[in-house]
Amino acid sequence: MECIFCDVDEEIIELENELVFAIFDKYPVNEGHMLIIPKRHFKNFFDATNEEIVAIYDMLGRCKKYIEDKYSPTGYNIGINVNEDAGQTIMHLHVHLIPRYKGDVENPKGGVRRLKAQLVYYDG
Repeated sequence: MECIFCDVDEEIIELENELVFAIFDKYPVNEGHMLIIPKRHFKNFFDATNEEIVAIYDMLGRCKKYIEDKYSPTGYNIGINVNEDAGQTIMHLHVHLIPRYKGDVENPKGGVRRLKAQLVYYDG
């Protein structure tokens, strides 16, 4: 079975460390939306090693700085979909770092809970 994250084009990799890499989401929720993806293929967050979790956390910080320098967001959402019933469509762990901007939704109170009703479906 093919995996788009195992076969990602190296030219679209924005940042990487030993265990993970980061790319811009092909179907972004907002400008600057990035994905942090382990280099090892496994399905979800609960299958990650402690070392991979540390590498993901490190990359989240690096991506935040990268996005801030390029887009100047005023907030962030971090999300992980685990299994089909939670919306996971690519069965290779990936962490969403979604920059948020003042006014991108009418009332951001509730964070990701509020996004649920307002987002257009995308495959990611």
